Amino acid sequence: MSQQSSVESPRTGRRLAIIEGCRTPFVKAFAQYNGLTALDLSRLAAKEVLYRAGIGPQDVDQVVWSSTIPVLQYPNIAREVAMALGMPKVPGFTVMRACASGLQALTSAAEHIGVGYSDVALVGGSESVSNTPVAYSKKVIDALQSVVKARSAKGKIAALAALPVSELLPSPPEIVEYSTGLTMGQHAERMAKQNGISREAQDDYAYLTHKRAGEATDDGRLKAELVPVALPPKFQNLIEEDTMIRKSPDREKLRSLRAVFDRKHGTVTAGNSSPLTDGAGAMVAMSEEKAKALGLEPLGYIRAYAYVALDTRDQLLLGPAYAAPVVLDRAGLSLPDMDIIEMHEAFAAQVLSNIQKIGSKDFAARELGRSDAVGEIDMDKFNVCGGSLPIGHPFGATGIRMVTTALNELKRRAGQFALLLICAGGAMGAGMILERD
Repeated sequence: MSQQSSVESPRTGRRLAIIEGCRTPFVKAFAQYNGLTALDLSRLAAKEVLYRAGIGPQDVDQVVWSSTIPVLQYPNIAREVAMALGMPKVPGFTVMRACASGLQALTSAAEHIGVGYSDVALVGGSESVSNTPVAYSKKVIDALQSVVKARSAKGKIAALAALPVSELLPSPPEIVEYSTGLTMGQHAERMAKQNGISREAQDDYAYLTHKRAGEATDDGRLKAELVPVALPPKFQNLIEEDTMIRKSPDREKLRSLRAVFDRKHGTVTAGNSSPLTDGAGAMVAMSEEKAKALGLEPLGYIRAYAYVALDTRDQLLLGPAYAAPVVLDRAGLSLPDMDIIEMHEAFAAQVLSNIQKIGSKDFAARELGRSDAVGEIDMDKFNVCGGSLPIGHPFGATGIRMVTTALNELKRRAGQFALLLICAGGAMGAGMILERD
């Protein structure tokens, strides 16, 4: 199945320069950040990134934010970030493209800057799974409306009494694909079976990415990207590291974990899956011309990007394998040109499936209409600081984290190009190529 009809046309215009990026530590949902909202976390990351970039609120003319869990109190979180930072006259808009939302925020800012409608953008993403709105059935909502409309206490009691007690229980939030009725984990199980990805291979990959994330934390690479978070109510305790990384991963413990989504025959466990996560990230992006005028040295630039989609009835999380050739072609580059490769780790089964297909000549011919495989991924360049399995995955912030880490790692290695790949709900994929001068 060719994906050419589902990809968007490349844009031209002013080049987007990324000046600085940072994020909060990522924390397991319903843990240390339980008392902090997505806006609280966003404000911390946004304030810090402006400071690190060396610019003030007066320099920003656009705020673009990403979030996948809507909050009724502030559905346009981008505008609230602007207000929280003392920028009442700066417009803001919020985007959502499932797990690729962070990249969408950045590319949306790039499009505004590219055509000259904006010069300096504050870009970010956040998620507070701990504060997910609780859903009630339509019967409960109608009953509550009747209570409000009833004019007497007797009438209000009667309206509530008509409602079965079982209906008062809220519906727990689930990450279910609407078109298939399956959770992401169930789709990952399907991919593992279809692609012959063994439990051992998944656990070995989880071991590797935890080990790398632990090393990158201990040697300061990841910690340099973090803004410490003081926890309410007394704001005396600080979170200074990502809290879910197993710095000394235990292969045997990983192997002992039970499968979660298919308890009898499954291979996807909590150990080889990304956890539900709270966190936020932010970056400062501007036109190349503006960066030069301000005397700022960018971390890097966007060279190309692509968004793709496939049928949800196929392998739902295989978007990176379709996005990779599109974005490489748009950049005029090939896989061996890449110095860093970052792929979002929803599940080890998803990562290994995408690596398999990217290196498959048969997949290239059958699905991409290409005579040769995209290429073999060099694992020494791949997720070198770990990925979403150990670090966590706040849906709206993951793309921001990946861009920040990739650019910092390019600088450390004196590299030139980085490839970023993300799978996303709705059977979508995203790809981006970053470059340094």
